[in-house]
Parts: sequence; C-alpha cells; structure tokens
Amino acid sequence: MPQNESSFRSNAIRYNKKHRVMKLMFGVLVLLLTVACSTKPYIVKSAENTLSEKTNKIYVISHDWHTGFLIPKNKIQHLIPVLTKRFDNTDLLEFGWGDKGFYQSRKITASLVFSAMFWPTESVVHVVSVSGNSHKFFAGSEIEPVYLSDEGYDSLLKYISNSFRRNEEKEIIELEKGLYGDSQFYAGEGDYFLMNTCNKWTAKGLKSAGMDIGATFTLTASGVIDYLQSQNKARISNATGTYAADD
Repeated sequence: MPQNESSFRSNAIRYNKKHRVMKLMFGVLVLLLTVACSTKPYIVKSAENTLSEKTNKIYVISHDWHTGFLIPKNKIQHLIPVLTKRFDNTDLLEFGWGDKGFYQSRKITASLVFSAMFWPTESVVHVVSVSGNSHKFFAGSEIEPVYLSDEGYDSLLKYISNSFRRNEEKEIIELEKGLYGDSQFYAGEGDYFLMNTCNKWTAKGLKSAGMDIGATFTLTASGVIDYLQSQNKARISNATGTYAADD
C-alpha cells in the first residue's frame, strides 16, 4: 500500500474517532442542559404586568457559597400554614434549598461533596426564624434587596411553597433541626446535582418572580449576587431615589 494512502486512512480513522467523541460530548451537553431546564422545583410562570409597580421588598442572602430568600412570614403562611405554628415568634423566615446529605451534615467530607455535585440526590428546604434586624442577624453575609410586583411576588411564593415535598395528606415533611438559631429542615422537592444547585434554585425563584436572570447557568452564589447588584445599581440610576432611600 502506498505510504500516502496509508497515512490518509490513518488520519481518516483518527478524524472519525474525534468526530464520534465530539458527538458524544455534544450529546452529553444537550442532555445536561435538557435535564437542567426540566428539574424540580419548576419555575413558576409569572403573570407579570410590565406596568405594575415593584413595591414589595424581600432579600436574597448569600452565605459565601449558598444563597436563599428572606421573606415575611405573613406573606407565605397561606401557602404553608404549619410554618406559622412552628415559627410563632418571628416576622421573617429565611428559605434555602440544597442537598439532603451535605446540607444537614455537621461535618463536611469529600464523599459528601462528590455525591452532592456529581450524583442526583434528595433535597431539603432549610427554614430559619430571623428575629430583630436581619442585617445584624446575618452579620458577615451579603444581603441584597429585591423589589417585586404583586404578580411576581405571588409567583415567587408559589415557587418556594412548591419546593417542599408533601406527603399523601399534602403536608410538608419535617426532618432534622436546622443549622443555626431556631431553624428546621424539611423534605425538598427535586434532586440536587451539578446542574441543579442551591444557587440555581434561588435563580429559578427570581425567574419565577419575573426577573430576566439566566437560571440555567446561574450555579454559584456570586452569579446570583452579581446579577442582583447590577439590577439594584440600574434601579438607583434610573429611579427618583425612592428605593435607594429604603436601605
């Protein structure tokens, strides 16, 4: 066989192998994106009215790697009445979602981290009673205000409520005591994994509230906080000062 023909066939074989590998990688990427876009808890479609004023203020809390929502208890108690009894001496509740094993563990191990990131695992919702000044309560954490319309607020509350797994009696399922303060873990809806993180959960909540955050690839706390900071800077620049004065 002529040398150039042999070389041509060898190059063709290598090309075909590379092509198959690229097709496989593309297929895996498409699968990840498909799964990432269709994981529970699902984004709630907001009945957003672009003319509605965004007069409702809540907060997003960032604890370094993890984010969650700070919501007035009286706004969500009609969707989850049991929280009113469990947290009867507070006006504010922090909600976070994450991996069941990792989130509840008092000791972080490499196996817990690996399992949480690369294998779909059960989720939990962490609810914390926040008393007094929230900025003092969460000293050392980043806190960003979020301003929502009535429609967006309702959609966010439904999203948070849908993040709790229910039993046959439609009741949320209480698990272990929480991590700090007066807090409690509850069984969560959906699986936690690399493309469905605690921060993506927060991003999907913001998306449910009518915000234009790209939830699919917002997987880190910094991604959530950077988005909110840019939104708040733009609001202060464009507004008359009403919102900026609230803080």
